Amino acid sequence: MKKILYITGFLILGIITSCSDFLENNPRGVLSEEDIVTPQSVEGFMNAAYAQLGNDHYDSPYSLWPFGNVRSDDAYKGGSGTNDIQDFHFFEVSNNIRPDFDELDNFWYISYVGVSRANKALKALEQISESDYPLKKTRMAEMRFLRGHFYFMLKIMFRNVPYITEDIPVEEYKKISNKTLSNEELWNKIAEDFQAAADNLPEIQPQVGRATQKAAYAYLAKTRLYQAYTQDETYKVIGINQQHLQEVIAATDKVIGKASLEPDFANNFLPGSFENGSESIFSIQFSDNDGTLYGRLNFSDVLSTPQGLGCCDFHKPSQNLVNAFKTDANGLPEFDTYNDQDFDYKNINANTVDPRLYHTVAMPGLPYKYDPEFLYVEAWVRSPGTYGYFASLKENVAPSCSCIVNIDPFYGNSKNRIQIRYADVILMRAEALIELGRQTEALPLINQIRERATQSTGRLPYVNNFKINTYVDGVNCNWTQDFARKAMRWERRLELAMEGNRFFDLVRWGVTDQVMNDFYTGEKTKRTYYQDAFFDAHKEEYCPIPLKQINFSQGLYKQNLGY
Repeated sequence: MKKILYITGFLILGIITSCSDFLENNPRGVLSEEDIVTPQSVEGFMNAAYAQLGNDHYDSPYSLWPFGNVRSDDAYKGGSGTNDIQDFHFFEVSNNIRPDFDELDNFWYISYVGVSRANKALKALEQISESDYPLKKTRMAEMRFLRGHFYFMLKIMFRNVPYITEDIPVEEYKKISNKTLSNEELWNKIAEDFQAAADNLPEIQPQVGRATQKAAYAYLAKTRLYQAYTQDETYKVIGINQQHLQEVIAATDKVIGKASLEPDFANNFLPGSFENGSESIFSIQFSDNDGTLYGRLNFSDVLSTPQGLGCCDFHKPSQNLVNAFKTDANGLPEFDTYNDQDFDYKNINANTVDPRLYHTVAMPGLPYKYDPEFLYVEAWVRSPGTYGYFASLKENVAPSCSCIVNIDPFYGNSKNRIQIRYADVILMRAEALIELGRQTEALPLINQIRERATQSTGRLPYVNNFKINTYVDGVNCNWTQDFARKAMRWERRLELAMEGNRFFDLVRWGVTDQVMNDFYTGEKTKRTYYQDAFFDAHKEEYCPIPLKQINFSQGLYKQNLGY
């Protein structure tokens, strides 16, 4: 309701000031701009912007599980069958993706609500003095960070989006096309927000959950890394910009050493005292028992609870992803043969694996989320004939956790979701180094991630088929640029599996059609609903611009290629 009151106040002010006959009077019940912009109201605007980080829904989730995981080779949609949230099924098989999907329109809308709230806060902050509000510069930097975050998501989802700042009058919005800025220009605008945030944010915030300098530099590195892979107008990667790679190195320089990997991989995905830990660069904050009806729960991921524990058994790890965790006699990934034979959860000792498998994927016969009181069983699976028996673990919690809230039929939880973690920063730096031909410098970074994986077995006493080693040039590998690139990309898949990154990584690298169509070829022999699956290059790398938004703009917005 606050938002409505504020907007109404501005509208009334606009009407009054347009009528000179009334300017000498002080009408009752009308707020002046000075009355509205106070330290207290500014705090309200900023709180609303932060609140939008969690104001999503399972069918338009900011965790990007349908668009980053299900749309890739990492996950199946899940649910009761292919008709259950059917639009996500179309993304899963790269077929019949249409501009009239409500899920896409909702995602666009709520993301621009986030942009709007950040802009509203920035506009208010600009009108208040530092003497009245000493935190002005810091809070403006936070709003630039949040705006950059929302635009980053819009950019990787839709590629071409209208860019609107606090300086643009509302009446000018109708003139701003989603093609006003080129691909490079739009990336630069997003990078400028994160750079401005990094220049003015403190290293540490007294309130947990606020953006920090290292968070801004991490997001800046991520933005420049995506931007570095130059695309033509058909989305084909035609080069890698060396300057942007250098900017990735410069940005990660500001983060390396300012955070640390958790000693156990599992710690990143546990509730309570593990939240906002040493590896969390920026996390979305959730809560329960906070005085509201249900608390502020993670509705992005509420559908992924196994059916035997709640609802609704979506977001299922693919067999292909599980196979990717297998290791060879040297403890390295089976790069070329990993998918020749499926990992069998009924005979887990038939293969050696990277221990991160058991932190990422729930499988029958093993404790669910490390809890020996809850053995994950086949009966918990909703549609095994369609989607298999695996379930996603990272976003979920043990059934005994006090952070679970039953909102029939859903079982939500208040565990925070890490948006960027230190492992991602390390791997982004390694990627930039490799593409700069400095792969020798990337080797210890990738090994740092793998070394942590070898230490992440303490919560897994019920399995012992681990075999994972670091890369040793000239001993178990030949660390050329090509091999380093393959190792880094594999490491990103295993380390960040089911965290919403995979599809966007493939698009950035320009290999989406190759990877996805190879994946579909294998899946067609196992799952009938993949029979017509095919990824169309130069089209399906990005979502279509929502038809409702094109209509609302009266045709100003232009549709993406191929839709």
